[in-house]
Amino acid sequence: MDDIELDEEGESSDYVTFDMVGERYAFPMRRVQEIIRMPSVVKVPLGPPSLEGLANLRGRVLPVVNLRQCCAMAHADHDETTRVIVVDGGVPLGFVVDRVASVISIDPSALESAEAVQSTVRSDVLVGVIKSDDGEMTTVLDVDQLIGTQFARLAEKRGGGGRDAATPRVAGEPGPETESDDTLELVSFAVEGQEYALPIDQVQEIVQAPESVSHVPNAGSQVLGVIDLRGRLLPVVSMRRVFGLPITPLEPQNRIVVVSLTDGVVGVVMDTVREVLRVPHQLVAPLPGVVAGEGRKTEVESVCRLEDGKRLVSVLSVNRMFDSPEVRDELAEYRDDDQEAIMGRPGEVDDGRGDEELFVVFRLDDEEYAVDVDAVQEIIRVPEALIRVPKSYSFVEGLVNLRGTVLPVVDLRTRLGLIRTERDERQRIVVLIIGGVRTGFIVDSVAEVARVGRNVLEPAPELSEEQARVVSRVANLPDQQRMLLLVQVDQLLAAEQAVAAAGLCENVVDEALAGV
Repeated sequence: MDDIELDEEGESSDYVTFDMVGERYAFPMRRVQEIIRMPSVVKVPLGPPSLEGLANLRGRVLPVVNLRQCCAMAHADHDETTRVIVVDGGVPLGFVVDRVASVISIDPSALESAEAVQSTVRSDVLVGVIKSDDGEMTTVLDVDQLIGTQFARLAEKRGGGGRDAATPRVAGEPGPETESDDTLELVSFAVEGQEYALPIDQVQEIVQAPESVSHVPNAGSQVLGVIDLRGRLLPVVSMRRVFGLPITPLEPQNRIVVVSLTDGVVGVVMDTVREVLRVPHQLVAPLPGVVAGEGRKTEVESVCRLEDGKRLVSVLSVNRMFDSPEVRDELAEYRDDDQEAIMGRPGEVDDGRGDEELFVVFRLDDEEYAVDVDAVQEIIRVPEALIRVPKSYSFVEGLVNLRGTVLPVVDLRTRLGLIRTERDERQRIVVLIIGGVRTGFIVDSVAEVARVGRNVLEPAPELSEEQARVVSRVANLPDQQRMLLLVQVDQLLAAEQAVAAAGLCENVVDEALAGV
C-alpha cells in the first residue's frame, strides 16, 4: 500500500484499519493525517522506550513511535509492509504498525463499547470493537490514551498544559558563566603529522570536506577549486599547498576550516582537526628570530608550549598564509564571480551571522548532537588514565588534570541513557561550564563547527520531561538529510549534580594540599 494522504476532516464513522500480531485494529479517521512508509529516524536519548526516533516529514519534525511496544506486544523487525500512521497528537505523531489494511465506513451501531472487550492490549487504550457481518472484529484504539500513557508531555500540550520552554542564551551574549581569564583560544589541526593552530576568532566554521572540489578551468595554481556553502561559492585552498607539501586526495577525516580574511573568506583543507584549546598567554611565545630569519616570510606567528614543553603547537597567522599577491588576486577573482552570482538572485538576503547560530557538532552512536559554540571552553583528547572517584554518580568517569586544574569528566553516553563503549582514538572531551564548574563530557567524536540558519531551528517535541529539558531544540536540515539534536548545556547536570562535581574537585585539591 503506497503512502496515503488523508483529509484533516473526517466523519466519526470512518476508520483506518491496520494489523499488528495478526490482529486488526483501527484509528478514527478524523485523527489520522496521513500514512507513510517507515522513514529513516534519528534516535533521541531520554525519551520513552517506545520512541523509535525523529523523522523528517516534508520539513516537519515527526516523532515516530512503535505501537507494538506501546501495547506491550512482542517486538518485530520492520519490512516492506511496515507503515507509519501519522495522527494529530497536539503535534504530528507517527505510530508504526505492521500493515495498513484499509479505510472503512461503518454504521455507528456496529461499534460496541470497550467494556465488553477482552483483548491482549490494555483496556485503557480501547474505544470499542467493530463487528462485521462475516464475524471479524476490529479493535478501535484511543489515540489520546496512547499518547497520554507514553508521552505525558504531548498530552499536556494538547490539553493546554505544559511548561514554558527555557529561553536559550543568544550566541555571543555574556552570561553568569563567562570567564575573563587571560587565555588564547585556538583551533588545532594536523598537516603531515605536525600540529598547528589558528586563533578561534579567525575561524568562522569547520565543515567536513566533500568527496571532491569543483575545479575551475584556467584557474591559477593556488586555489584548489570551489564548494557550495549554503548557496555561496567558497574558494578552497589546501594547507598542504601553502606549506609546499604534495596534495593528497580528499579523505573522510579531512576538514575545511573557513577563515576570515580582510576582504572575504576562504576554506582551508586540513588533514584533520584535533582540538579546541584555551592556552594561558604565559605558555605562548613568539617564534624565535633565528627560526623566522631577517625579512623571511613565515606563516608561524607564535608557539604554544604544552604538557611541560613535550607538545609544541605552532600558531599560524591567517594574513601571512595568504599574503602573496598571486594568492590574493586569485581569491579576488572568485569573490567577484560569487558577488555577480548573488546580484543575479534578487531578493536574497546576505548569508550573515545575524541569521545564523554557530554550533559544535559531535556524535554519539550514529546520531549528531550540537551545543552552542560559545558554551564550549575547549575540546581535548581523552587521557590514557583518569582518576576514579568512588561512590559518585554512575555517569562520572573520573577526574583529569587540565593544566593544573582538576576537571570532573562525565561519560555523556551514560548521562543520556546510552550504552557505554570502549575508549578509542576518536573520542574527545568537550569542556563546558555548568553551574560555575568547568566540566568535561566524553563524546564519541567531534564532527565540525557548523553555522545553522535560525529558520531551520525549531523546538524539539516534548516526549518526556527530562528529554524536553536536555534536548530543547532540533536543527532540521532535509537538504543535507541531517537532523541535529541541540543540547541545552545548563540542563546536562541537575543543580545538585553540579554541586557534587564541584565537591569532587575540592576534595581532590584538599587531599593534595594535605599531602604536601
